[in-house]
Amino acid sequence: MDIYLQGLTIGLAYCAPIGLQNLFLINTALTQRRSRVYLTVLIIIFFDITLGMACFFGIGAIMSASPILEMIILGIGSLIVIWIGQGLVRAHDTMDSNTKVDIPIAKVITTACVVTWFNPQALIDGSMMLGAFKATLPAGTDFLFAGGFASASVIWFTSVATIVSLFSAKFNDKALRIINIICGVVIIFYGLKLLWSFIQMILPSFG
Repeated sequence: MDIYLQGLTIGLAYCAPIGLQNLFLINTALTQRRSRVYLTVLIIIFFDITLGMACFFGIGAIMSASPILEMIILGIGSLIVIWIGQGLVRAHDTMDSNTKVDIPIAKVITTACVVTWFNPQALIDGSMMLGAFKATLPAGTDFLFAGGFASASVIWFTSVATIVSLFSAKFNDKALRIINIICGVVIIFYGLKLLWSFIQMILPSFG
């Protein structure tokens, strides 16, 4: 259960930073009918989970076959995670009210795919972060962590759409700032945890 909750927590922190997916969903929730909003949610969740699973199991499998690569990615990944976290704490995102959301479903699918799968930063960050976490998990717990991560995607995007739809008049730049700070702190915490795992891994080399 602890592994599932860890996957859920890091998944929420990973999904929540205000980026293209979230801004598109927020603007959809502010301007479209509920049925259209939740269809958009399902599309975004699909691409988000498939990317996360590819990053987690893909880079994780490579790391499992190479202890040296595992050590390198764990070390670099921990620093990237900390860097992402502090960037979020300092970020000042704003609502983009000009985003066009009244578009055909086919274009929604295409756009969601492009901003998720063809975003180099998302691929790098996802691979390094999730690959690094995979290196620290006990044997046989991969699917518990992945399940937590997938659940986080469903919970986050569904919650965002629902909350924004219900409280659209009060959703502003300040709310985005609070979300970023909370997520940044959580990610920094996990980054430090990964860094400690890396230190423990290299300590025997100096013994």
